[in-house]
Amino acid sequence: MTPRFRVEHSLNGKVALITGAARGIGKGIARTLARCGANVLLVSRDRAAGEKAAAELCDAGGRAAFHSGDVTDLASMRTAAEKAVERYGSLDILCANAGIFPSSSLVELTGDQWDEVFKVNAKGTLFSVQASLPFLRKSNAGRIVVTSSITGPITGFPGWSHYGASKAAQIGFIRTAAIELSQYGITINAVLPGNIETEGLSELGENYRRQMINSIPLKRLGTPDDVGFAVSFFASPEAGFITGQTLVVDGGQVLPESLTAS
Repeated sequence: MTPRFRVEHSLNGKVALITGAARGIGKGIARTLARCGANVLLVSRDRAAGEKAAAELCDAGGRAAFHSGDVTDLASMRTAAEKAVERYGSLDILCANAGIFPSSSLVELTGDQWDEVFKVNAKGTLFSVQASLPFLRKSNAGRIVVTSSITGPITGFPGWSHYGASKAAQIGFIRTAAIELSQYGITINAVLPGNIETEGLSELGENYRRQMINSIPLKRLGTPDDVGFAVSFFASPEAGFITGQTLVVDGGQVLPESLTAS
């Protein structure tokens, strides 16, 4: 008799906390995890947008709720993690997605601007992990997925020296965190999105948008769901032997040597 094999890429019954989930990539991650069967808690400083996003997921048949939280405040993130457990009974997946990307030339960049970007992007990742860790340790499949970027770890872009540095810092963080968290059976990985069709990208203008499409071999921008699918893999049982790693989600943008090669 021929054996029947079945692979279940399912997150049924898992509980996920997603930061920066009111819009853009974070909202896409929450939507994808909900489609995979996870109970999701969307966390953001923007209450109105966050509540709307959670309601949309519920209307589509998902199990979602919103909590107002600030990744730069450890106490706030501890409360968010507690709310996830209070509502759903556990916490299995943390998606540390919240981030900002203001633009400033290197000549004009101030120390305060640098500190603000690192406060949200780097320290916010740390606080999100620290706040969730007590509950993730109780899970039989603790997963952490960090949203980094191709900018910083792989590429550079004028005006984003502080942003790129913060995103590279996240990669350095997950490498050591993976070693320390392994004793608890928790994995931590990162997705590195390229140019994704979000509200934030639209604010950069149509010229930037066209320039980026021209630099991508697949000749389109990514979608928040494209990133969400990568995150859902890292969050899945199938990725249980992967930790401290990165996955680029960019349509091949980092591959060409020049625009003429794309």
